[in-house]
Amino acid sequence: MFRFLLGRLAVLIPTFIGVSIIAFSFIRLLPGDPVMLMSGERVMTPERYAEISHRLGYDRSYIVQYLDYLWGILRGDFGTSISTKSSVLGQFFQLFPATLELSLCAIIFAVVLGIPAGVLAAIKRGSFWDQTIMGTALIGFSMPIFWWGLLLIILFSGVLQWTPVSGRISLMYFFPSVTGFMLIDSLLSGQKGAFTSALSHLILPTIVLGTIPLAVIARQTRSAMLEVLSEDYVRTARAKGLSSFRVVGIHALRNAMIPVVTTIGLQIGVMLAGAILTETIFSWPGIGKWMVDSVFRRDYPVIQGGLLIIAGMIMLVNLIVDLLYGLLNPRIRHQN
Repeated sequence: MFRFLLGRLAVLIPTFIGVSIIAFSFIRLLPGDPVMLMSGERVMTPERYAEISHRLGYDRSYIVQYLDYLWGILRGDFGTSISTKSSVLGQFFQLFPATLELSLCAIIFAVVLGIPAGVLAAIKRGSFWDQTIMGTALIGFSMPIFWWGLLLIILFSGVLQWTPVSGRISLMYFFPSVTGFMLIDSLLSGQKGAFTSALSHLILPTIVLGTIPLAVIARQTRSAMLEVLSEDYVRTARAKGLSSFRVVGIHALRNAMIPVVTTIGLQIGVMLAGAILTETIFSWPGIGKWMVDSVFRRDYPVIQGGLLIIAGMIMLVNLIVDLLYGLLNPRIRHQN
């Protein structure tokens, strides 16, 4: 298992360097000059422009800028925001709990509904349930996030007025942030209605962000279950008189979970990307909205630092998924 882990870690190093080059390079292809944007309404003289460019290091060659940036990352320094003058890493960890809370709720929503739906569709193959579940999954997968979010806001926030439109909690509640998770902090505050307010703000963003992963997980679970249910050991288990629950839930589902776990791991990355749209639609104060605002401000350190941190998190999730492979199927770790 240790060699298996070392092999996976060795792959992550060049991948991380490649991502850092891409993040550093492509952000500079965006139109606009961050130095000019810093001037606001004031007139930028050539002397002032040269001074700011030198202070930010933009007057040096591309390679020197990248090497300085890479050296800073190795020391844990992702730079300082041009607009707020605060640490990029500090801002990230300040806003990340909001995105993490939303992503966790979305993946739980997707897994809790997606796996049972896929299992049911596989068991009832060709039936009304199978066609309904797969048809709904196809619609959910094809639904653009921004359009789906606006539809839910119009229906549940505008017409029915069941849920709030945006934000994490009503402005009437104020309490210190202990964990960064609004659901937990609202419970710890002891204020009546705070938890309900936080939960109601979380419902629509969770559904919007979790819809596509739910559809993908349901389809993958059905496909994996159909393949496993046709295996000889499943027919043998049925011939022995084992209950359907034991055959499906223990023998079949466990062996079908390897591709499903892969899918769930991949959806973490999809959700971090989808969180950018979701947080923008619902004014959710997380890293997605932070990144979008930074693009408009041409805040190079925030954009490239945020992209690199998110990419690192996705690589970490993929590493965890690889380790789960080894736990679910020992043959995988012995082959590496």
